[in-house]
Order: sequence, then C-alpha cells, then structure tokens
Amino acid sequence: MRFSINIPNFGDFADARTVAKVAAAAEQAGWDGLFVWDHVLLDKRRVPFGDPWMLLTAAALATSRIRLGTLVTPVARRRPEQLARQVATLDALSGGRVIFSAGLGGPVGPEFGSFGDTTDAVVLAERLDEGLDLLERYWSGEPVSHDGKHFRVDDVTLLPATVQRPRPPVWVAGFWPHRRPMRRAARWDGVVPLFTDAGHGRVPSAEQVREVVAYVDRYRADGPFEVVVGGISPAGGRDLVAPLAEAGATWWDERQLLGGDDLDKLAPVLRRVEQGPPS
Repeated sequence: MRFSINIPNFGDFADARTVAKVAAAAEQAGWDGLFVWDHVLLDKRRVPFGDPWMLLTAAALATSRIRLGTLVTPVARRRPEQLARQVATLDALSGGRVIFSAGLGGPVGPEFGSFGDTTDAVVLAERLDEGLDLLERYWSGEPVSHDGKHFRVDDVTLLPATVQRPRPPVWVAGFWPHRRPMRRAARWDGVVPLFTDAGHGRVPSAEQVREVVAYVDRYRADGPFEVVVGGISPAGGRDLVAPLAEAGATWWDERQLLGGDDLDKLAPVLRRVEQGPPS
C-alpha cells in the first residue's frame, strides 16, 4: 500500500507556497503522494481558493519523488484541450509524477449552476466520458479529429505529449453503491470510491472496499489497477489500514473531516504529515 496526503485548494491551502511546504514535508516524512481538491466555489464559503494546477506546480518544484495530482477534477467543468495542456505541462515539470483523477464534480448547484452551466447529471456524465477520451488522445501527441455530442476538434496536435507513456495514470471517483461510476473507473487505471455512509475523512469498512473491488474486477481488463481509500489515521496506524489493504485497497489517502475545523488549516495538517504514513 502507498500513502498520500489530501488537502483542499482553499483556506490556508489557497497559497501555493503553503502547498509547496506541505509537499516538501510529505516527501521528507516518507509519504508517496500529495493530492489537492479541484473546486472553484464549493458551498459559496467566503474563503480564498487557489487554482489546483498552480498549487501543484509549486509542489512539483519543491519535491523530486512524490506523486502529484488532483483528487478529483470535474472534467465536465473544463475544456479538455486546456486541461490536457495543464496536465502535460505539470507532467513535464515534475519528471512524470502526475496522477490524473476525474469525477462528475460537485456540489453541482454551486459549482455548475452558479455560473449558468447545466446541472443535469446525465449531461455532465456524457461530458466526463467524452472529455476523458479526448484527454487520452491529446496526451498522445498525435493528431486529433473529433465530432462528438459535446466537443468538436478539427485536426489538432497538442505538443509536447506527456512524459509518461502512453499517458499519466487516470483514476475515476464515484459514490458506491452506484454502479455506473465504478464501471467507468474500470476502463481506466484506478478507482476512488466514495461512500454515502462514510463521508470525507471517515474510514470505510473493509467489507465495503471488498465489495467495490469485486464489482470493478468484473469489468476491468488485466493489468495494474489502483483502489484508493482514505480517512483520518493515527500515526503508526497499521491496525487501521491493514484490513483495507487485505480487502484490496492499494492507496491510503490521509484526509481531514469534511466540515471539520482542521479541513483547510495548515498547522494540524502539517503536524500529521510530519508524523509519517500510518504504516
């Protein structure tokens, strides 16, 4: 199992220098990855927000080993060509350390509806799937032409291609027990299951993880595949993560409680980072 730190892109972590500090501390303490949120508004809270790709650029410049990415990017909220450029640029800067995580995005009302965009989940899912396919083609460095339901491309080649070949790993998030997001994830390189009865920062049960793994295994092809779960762990919390690893989880993502006082505060997050991974 590998271990990552998860931080929002608002509050204290809207500052790229703060994110760079967390990233450097995480690398020194033996963590394997740093993931940041990709929100523009969330619940209309009046706090500063930072662009996740600028934050991750600062993290890349402050580190040399840990993996970096968003957890997760709502592809339906972005233009695929611009997103492809941002990911490829970060992949080059970091020496091929990017992991790209995607999802439907939410909360849909504030983050889409507030800007006059659709809040239709079916349309957003269509844009997610079509956008992911375009990203993969853009990252190849080969010419792309596309005439889809939501996007059109006329003979475009985006260079440079990503450092990682054939592309950076793609993880897909979704709520279990909803089946469609899990089948979407099975097409790519990893799944980030969220649980309706175990909110952000709360640890899912090993049985829930086992159910997700069994379902995704029915639809995915052979090859490496990551299962990313998380929550709050104590330092040295082997007893907490070991059953999840036995159930099939391959990454532990250290998170703060959604709505908790420490969610977007540097001091408590940095304290936990410096204690090292829970194994």
